[in-house]
Amino acid sequence: MFRLEQEFINIRENSDTDLDTVQGFQSFNLLQGASNNEFILFASHSVWDSRQAFEDWTQSEAFRRAHTNARDNKEIYLGAPNFEGVESCL
Repeated sequence: MFRLEQEFINIRENSDTDLDTVQGFQSFNLLQGASNNEFILFASHSVWDSRQAFEDWTQSEAFRRAHTNARDNKEIYLGAPNFEGVESCL
């Protein structure tokens, strides 16, 4: 495991997100994908009661608190995260 890989996992594991107190939140998983000499792909996967519940969270104080120190670790990120939202169809 690369040093930055473990560092990223530790940051996510030890962050105080308060998600379990947010209305509409169901679950969260940090997923690890492919890697190469430039990066290791990680995806944050969360499940919500509805799109509206997720959008409400992104506008909340809990969201701001969860992301307060994001810039402190910018050297381990390739760039800003890309949001890809999907909804269950079955």
